[in-house]
Amino acid sequence: MRKFFKFILPLVLVIGSIIIVVALVVIQKSKSAERKDDTQKAVLVDTIVAEVVSLNFVVESQGTVRPRTETTLVSEVSGKIVSVAPEFVAGGFFREGEVLLQIDPSDYEAGLKRAEAALASRQAKLADETARSEQALKDWINMGKQGQPSDLGLRKPQLADARANVSAAEADVQKARRDLERTRITVPYDGLVRQKAVDIGQYVTPGTRLGVTFAIDTAEVRLPLTNSDLHYLDLPSETEVKSRDKTFPPVTLSAERAGETVRWQARIIRTEGVVDETSRVIYAVAQVVDPYGVLGQSKQQELKIGTFVNAEIEGLPAENVVVLPRYVLRADNTILIANADNELDILPVTVLRAEPKKVYLSGGIEGGTRVVVTTLDAPIPGTRLAIRKTGEPMAEATEGDTQ
Repeated sequence: MRKFFKFILPLVLVIGSIIIVVALVVIQKSKSAERKDDTQKAVLVDTIVAEVVSLNFVVESQGTVRPRTETTLVSEVSGKIVSVAPEFVAGGFFREGEVLLQIDPSDYEAGLKRAEAALASRQAKLADETARSEQALKDWINMGKQGQPSDLGLRKPQLADARANVSAAEADVQKARRDLERTRITVPYDGLVRQKAVDIGQYVTPGTRLGVTFAIDTAEVRLPLTNSDLHYLDLPSETEVKSRDKTFPPVTLSAERAGETVRWQARIIRTEGVVDETSRVIYAVAQVVDPYGVLGQSKQQELKIGTFVNAEIEGLPAENVVVLPRYVLRADNTILIANADNELDILPVTVLRAEPKKVYLSGGIEGGTRVVVTTLDAPIPGTRLAIRKTGEPMAEATEGDTQ
């Protein structure tokens, strides 16, 4: 029995060792096969096809809609407010020359009558002195005296005094009429009331603030532009504008309203001509005609004063340009593409202009190139790619710079 175990035990150990070695070899081959499969597995990506186009650059800016003309109404006379127009409320529309407030005119009507009576009296006095002067000259001639009569004899001092009194009386009448007119608060344009500061029965004095109004014929938007923005715009100089050799570019304004994007057409009408010392930008001013649409000069939707708007200014033309989403451009001015063998390549490009959402390329890329828009954490040239077909689930999110 001992001999049997002595013979069998080594044999079992040898066979067990062989089995273990074979098992290890099989496992290793299995892992190698798995790694090979992983290496050959294609990465699913989304692509867009590059197109070479000709276009006009669009420079983006933003600003707040403000009135071109705004007026703070101030009383020029004293008195009690005896009537208020229904339109004189915050948000009320009014027409040019319409009486918005009426200050009690009775004292000023009486003052005008007194001034007119004083003028009539002094005009009569002037007529009397004129007649006396003429009669004095006739008497001098009839008496046959030689030479010229003295100024005193012709009553010239009295005549000059009478004329001065008439001029002063005329000035008093003009002032009385102006004071009477100033009891009627009007505005020389069609407009809208921004603020109402007084009401009926209130006593006002010269300098009392009555309200704020603004004109509704046009509105303006100040649009900040950087030096980089100016490089892509063709803004005429003041000389070119005056000679009408050039015109300012059109602008499209937009804003969100009730969940929808509303657009308005406008035009740059001037630049402010100075650089802001703090922000180092220059402001272009865009004008919108009839922003409220009440004057019949515009068919666009109402654009309220105070609205914050985005602006797209038509810029210079460019030819043979490829426009791509901004996030596909890598930090080293390269992009990821899928070559003809559906393998990943890294392509250097020439950047003409970069915006927050778009990048314009002028070289290094041809039309028809498939640009990878899927974010890849560690892109390696030669990686096999599987291009997602229409209707398949989207690959990894593409918002963010491709590294």
